[in-house]
Amino acid sequence: MSSLAKPKLRRDQLAPGDVLCNHCTAKCCRYFALPIEDPTDFEDWEFIRWYLLHDAATVFKEDGTWYLLVHTACKHLERDNRCGIYETRPLICQEYSTDNCEYEDDWLYEQYLETAEQVGEYAEAILPRKKGQSIRSRKPPLLPILAG
Repeated sequence: MSSLAKPKLRRDQLAPGDVLCNHCTAKCCRYFALPIEDPTDFEDWEFIRWYLLHDAATVFKEDGTWYLLVHTACKHLERDNRCGIYETRPLICQEYSTDNCEYEDDWLYEQYLETAEQVGEYAEAILPRKKGQSIRSRKPPLLPILAG
């Protein structure tokens, strides 16, 4: 007998009356994303760099809006990917619909930044340069064998 997992059903393969959540890994309960102001200058990018110096945080841009994404599971998410406080869950959860949820795993972002280093490189690439400032990266230090 094979121990391979069954392939994931597509939405259009669900039986009538079946609930999409029966086949999901509860992605919607494993993070939250908050809109942030559009970064326009060096200081804004420094805030974003600071966000990403913290564990479990990323930043993305979708439909022209930037978001801080915090990868953390709801403390009431059960082992079976169900809500442990379903009857008293927060309003945002009550209003959430599977109509546009991330079940399909096919989301793409306009921008997605995972590390503070990526933020620094991205900001350096898009921010206007000061007069006389080179587009080249900073010169790396010499290797110890060459410096000595």
